[in-house]
Order: sequence, then C-alpha cells, then structure tokens
Amino acid sequence: MTPIQFEIKDAVAYIHLNRPEKFNSFNREMALLLQNRLDECASLHEVRCVYITGNGKAFCAGQDIGELVGDEKMELAQILSEHYNPIVRKIRNLPKPVVAAVNGVAAGAGANMALCCDVVVASESAAFIQAFSKIGLIPDSGGTYTLPRLIGWQKASALMLTGDKVSAAEAERLGMVFKVFPDVTFADESRKLARQLAQMPTKGLAYTKHLLNHAFTSSWEEQLLREDEFQQKAAATADYEEGIHAFLEKRNPHFKGK
Repeated sequence: MTPIQFEIKDAVAYIHLNRPEKFNSFNREMALLLQNRLDECASLHEVRCVYITGNGKAFCAGQDIGELVGDEKMELAQILSEHYNPIVRKIRNLPKPVVAAVNGVAAGAGANMALCCDVVVASESAAFIQAFSKIGLIPDSGGTYTLPRLIGWQKASALMLTGDKVSAAEAERLGMVFKVFPDVTFADESRKLARQLAQMPTKGLAYTKHLLNHAFTSSWEEQLLREDEFQQKAAATADYEEGIHAFLEKRNPHFKGK
C-alpha cells in the first residue's frame, strides 16, 4: 500500500497521506514520496492547485516514533534536513495554491505542515496539537515561524509550551484556519474550494504567494517595490487580458493559468 495516494482531476492534484493505521504519521518513505509528488505538482502545467488531506481518522500525527528508536533509528537532524524542511520549503515555494484539508488530528510536524499551506480548512472534529513538548522536543517544520505570525506571540508560546489541543472551532477563531466545515460535508466543501482555486489566474496567485512569503521580513518600502515588480508581471499574463475582457464584456472569465 503506497503511503501517498495521488490523483489529478479538474486541474487539482489530490494528495492523500495514506498510513491510516499509524494516523498518517511520517516515516521516511512517506516523506520522500510526498516531496516527489510536490515536485511533480510544481512542474505540471495541468496542475493549478494542490490539495493535501489524510486518509482515515487523522490528518497527520507527525513523526512515526518507531523511526526514532532501535538499532536502525534515524537521527533527528537527518529527519529535519531530509524530510520536514524540504517538505515545507516545497509547499511555500510551489507556484500554485496549496490547500490543507485537515480531516482529523494534526499533531507535531503534521500540524505545522498544514499551517504552512496557503489555505487551511478543517472538519469540525479536527484538532491541532503542538505535541513536541510532550517528549522534550521543540516545534519544527517551520512552526516557530508560522504559528506566532498566525495567532500572535503569547498564544503561540503557550500552545507550544503546554502542548494543549486546539479544537477546529478554536483554531478558526484564533486565525489558524480559514474555515471549518461540518464533518458530513467536509470532503465536498474542501474539494470545491480547491477546484475554485484551480480555475483562477494561477500566475497571479503564485505572485501573491511570493509576496506573502516576504511580507514579514521586508520593510514597507521593500514590499512596495516588490509589489510594483510583480504587478507588472501579473499585468503581462494572458489571464490578466482575459480578466479585463471578461469584465468589460460582462461574462465569466475563463482563465488558463498562463
């Protein structure tokens, strides 16, 4: 059974973490295969949105602890440098929107991988846990960068130190997720959102994503200059021309991601 299920449909690449018996916790095979699939999504023009979710009851429980013990255990330095850091870098640098559809518990690296995606939605029974402190580790996978920027220093600090569980409703209130959907409609609603993004001007969305990647590290003047640069790039796309003509002709635009 492959640990990553992959399908392209209606311009959306659907990635399902597929170790349900282990709550979709990462082992080396799953981490490396996910990286390969993200690279594939970046290179294929037919893919205009990426959708990541989990099979079974969990989204992702983080690291499979079994790889940290025994005669063939992996060192954490190797896991970070070869597994998690490449994954979150690929998600942030992928020139297409990435939707995290959190269908259940997202813990540890699984939570922080979800939070680095462009749009995070959750089922009402989902939960987020910064579980690292429970075993004497520190948050990784970009968590110490992402979470304080999403919900503020004090709240992020408390959640990381205590390892308290955050319900989907609370995560929405705090700003960790975009929307929460009822469990019974979650799959349909989250996929609908991914299809919507896949039909939008892909290059313009990629430029927006690039600008957001610099939003907290640039000065005001630097960001204004960067906006000027990328607005000119956006205005040179075929999708911009289509958007303008569709507006003037009072019709729905048909974007092609070019």
